[in-house]
Order: sequence, then C-alpha cells, then structure tokens
Amino acid sequence: MNKLFFLFLFPILSTTSLIAQEKNTGTQLILLGTGTPFANPSRSGPSLAIVVNNVSYIVDCGPGVVRRAEQANQKGIKALAAENLKKLFITHLHSDHTAGYADIIFTPAVLDRNAPLEVYGPLGLKNMTSHILQAYIEDINIRINGLEKGDKNGYKVNVHEVGAGIIYKDSNIIVKAFKVKHGSWKSALGFRFETADKTIVVSGDCTYSEELIKNAKDCDILVHEVYSEEGLNKREQRWKDYHSTFHTSTSQLAAIANIVKPKLLVLTHQLTFGTSLSSLMEELTKNYKGPVVNGNDLDIY
Repeated sequence: MNKLFFLFLFPILSTTSLIAQEKNTGTQLILLGTGTPFANPSRSGPSLAIVVNNVSYIVDCGPGVVRRAEQANQKGIKALAAENLKKLFITHLHSDHTAGYADIIFTPAVLDRNAPLEVYGPLGLKNMTSHILQAYIEDINIRINGLEKGDKNGYKVNVHEVGAGIIYKDSNIIVKAFKVKHGSWKSALGFRFETADKTIVVSGDCTYSEELIKNAKDCDILVHEVYSEEGLNKREQRWKDYHSTFHTSTSQLAAIANIVKPKLLVLTHQLTFGTSLSSLMEELTKNYKGPVVNGNDLDIY
C-alpha cells in the first residue's frame, strides 16, 4: 500500500502533533500505554482509550494511566481530562494491566470527578476493588470529610463482573466482551467496540484465539499484543514455556490477521526480548502483508 495513501486512511498523531479535537465527533483510538511488565520508562503500562463524541472509554489501567491521559488532555483530547475518566473496561487482572487501578479510582476523584467510576471486567474484579478501597479508607474519609470537602460520588466504584456478550451500551457505543486464552487465567477477555463510524477490537493479553478471530472479523482496527519469536528463542526455557502459553507470537498474529483482515493492525504490548521493534515487524510482515503499525504511547488513530 502506498505510504501516503495509508497515512491518509489512518493518520497517526504524535504527542507533538496532536491538535485540539473537541469538535471532532468521530471515533478516536488513543494509546495511553503500550508497555509490558518490563520497566521501560518510555512506555506506560497497558492502557488505551476510545473517544466518541468527547466521551472516553478506557481499556486497562497499567502504571501511568492517568498521567498519560492528562498528556493527551493537554494536547486537546478533553475527554481524557482526569475528571472525565468515568468508564473503564479491564481485560484481565494481571498486575501490569491493573497496577494503575488505584490511580484511576482516586486521582480523578481528587481532581473533581463528580460521578462514580463504572468498571467492567472479569471475575475477581469485585474482590480486587474492595481491597483497594479498604486500603485507602483513611485517605477517602479525610478527602471527603476534611477541608477538601471532596465529592463522595467521585470516590465510588460500581463494579460489573462480566462474561461473553454485550456488556455495555449507550448512545455512542456498543461493547461486546469475548473470552480469550491467556495461559492459566480462568477469566481473560477481549473487547469489541462498535460506534457509528468504526469497529475497534482489543485483544487484551492472549495467545492464538479462535474467539478473537470470530469477533474481530473485518474490523476497522485490531489492537493486538505480540512477542518476537527471535527474541524469545534467546531466553531460558521457563520463559519460553511461559510466553508461548500466555502470549501471541509474530507468526500466530500473522495467521490471525490474515483471517481477520483488519483495515489496520496496531501492535501493542510488544515483547521484543532484546531485539528491536523493527525486527519484530519484519518477523510479522514475512507472513502478513496488510496495513500494520507498531503502536507507541499517545499515538492516535
């Protein structure tokens, strides 16, 4: 595909080229964090936002989620101002996808969120949430009843444990969840977001998944995790066993994308294991010739 034609179809706005988009009512995908458990300072933990009609829908909450959202807000994506972070969808409860959960509960509440955080995710989410709220109970009491006079509604969390099927719907969006295979996790989800102008599918963490293929067929954007086979081959056996069971290799993702045929494949949670993003892309494009990009924090599609 001609590069200029590709960029016309799928413009990518970096942190330095974002423009004010408050009047843009089309669907936008903003990558808030494309990282992994590796402590890479240039990549926050896994998280993304879908913005429709200036309303944000956040997926996952890795470390740094609220500050990345604020960076996008300062560049013109007002739906990602802290007080507007009110809807969260969690794919699974691995720590790198949830270490920012307390952040997205409390930081927006301190910054005048005036409504509860509505959270949708797998079994176990209620238990995790109750423990976080209990851990911060003294902080909550001081902020609501002390001199701050905080809005108690902003500190509430409404948890919805969900399975496969339509899990959320409003005038902007329909959200469908589907089960994916993520090693020994009993409950791991992918999400399909349908709006008036786009269908965006988010894999979450998973290995090759027939359910994902079925739910992602002919989508506009597929956001999918991936690991480098070349890199993993250099690691010790325990990591080979782990990653090949829990995650998606470049050859597996190529096979998925060749069936799904997304208009754009966005790579995230890229596990390179000492190789490079460019070599990971080379591995993938040996077997997949469709439009694909390596996602980075604060890219917008």
